[in-house]
Amino acid sequence: MKIVLLGYMASGKSTVGKQLSKKLSVQFLDLDDYISEKEQMSITEIFDKKGEVYFRLIENKYLKAVLEKEEDFILSLGGGTPCYHDNMEIILKYSKNVFFINTSPELLSERLFKQRSKRPIIESINSIIKLKEFISKHLFERIIFYNQANHIILDSNQGIDSTCNKIIEKINL
Repeated sequence: MKIVLLGYMASGKSTVGKQLSKKLSVQFLDLDDYISEKEQMSITEIFDKKGEVYFRLIENKYLKAVLEKEEDFILSLGGGTPCYHDNMEIILKYSKNVFFINTSPELLSERLFKQRSKRPIIESINSIIKLKEFISKHLFERIIFYNQANHIILDSNQGIDSTCNKIIEKINL
């Protein structure tokens, strides 16, 4: 069983993935953490030192490496992962349990505004209204990839347990 969680940054992929991992007794992997470990640099450092093109190439390589593993796991992807190269095709080839955690731009902007200093792509946005506009535009560009997931889970801010339970109900065992 390979469960893949995708969605925009701050949609709760890692938080939900960790909780799901406990509930199902299955290993949790975060693709960004995996890449950082392999490259021995943070994602921010990789972007700063080697650029986004390099990052997207190694992201594709490590995505394949993780999905080819024989063991069961829950994998949380970076927000942009499904949108580059043939990543979405690869993801769907290896799992029938691909979940898009669909979170509204309003909720995302509330969550992200507090943590923008940790997110290089949005750290210079200084108003919640501008952040919501940025997120809405980004979501518009990415939604075609996100909607290819096998399942769409609406995140209505009802909590991690609720989201986990919705995923457990839909898992194709």
